[in-house]
Amino acid sequence: MSALDPEGPLPRAGQFYMLACERGWGGGGERPFLPRAFSVAEATSGDDGVRLTFLLEDVGPGTHELARLELGDGLLITGPLGKPFSPPMAVTDGAAGAILVGGGIGLAPLAMLRRELAERGFPARSLLGFRDERHSGGLELFRCSEVRLASEDGHAGHRGYVTDLLAVMLEGDAAGSAAVYACGPPAMLEEVRALCESRGVEAELAMESPMACGYGACFGCAMPLRSGGYMRLCVDGPVVNARDIETAMVEGAGHR
Repeated sequence: MSALDPEGPLPRAGQFYMLACERGWGGGGERPFLPRAFSVAEATSGDDGVRLTFLLEDVGPGTHELARLELGDGLLITGPLGKPFSPPMAVTDGAAGAILVGGGIGLAPLAMLRRELAERGFPARSLLGFRDERHSGGLELFRCSEVRLASEDGHAGHRGYVTDLLAVMLEGDAAGSAAVYACGPPAMLEEVRALCESRGVEAELAMESPMACGYGACFGCAMPLRSGGYMRLCVDGPVVNARDIETAMVEGAGHR
């Protein structure tokens, strides 16, 4: 889904927008009544504003209304919001490369990150995983040769999970100098977190959580920190350092 933001600044990879349809939002049964948070996959600046691209899957009342939008329909946009991905040198000292791990529509912020890294001449390898062919959208955003695929149904690449590919890659001698960036379902992110922790590899995770405001006011996206206390994913994230959390399993995560 593409949209034009006539006023907003260019976002950074990992940031998100709160989206709602201008018409029909809060219609029958008053659902959906809250905007939905989406990471941006592409952003280009022009004379008429910033052109934004989002990956969208119709899985609930909010995403269903957004999926029905047609050319010229109004879209309420708030953003860019949240904390973006850090540069590799800020993730791990002496970073020599980046490993991007994406699952499903979690490819979105990693596609933008890959382009940012390429513009800086920083090498990155992309590991992308899908449930099946029907849920494999977004591959066209990765126009590069350093892409390895995994699919649970075996339709493309390795038959299994994308974290299987990551486990093999982290066995290499150069793994300790790589910064890992990941976005996808909570179970995938938790496996990435655990793998990186067991091998002493630094990682940043772009996480999902139910969000009502996007400004940190409602505390609906609060999650516990390893050091104690809580963070609000909408303002302290959605990108978090994997070492700062005990688990990436966020209850209620997902777009509806």
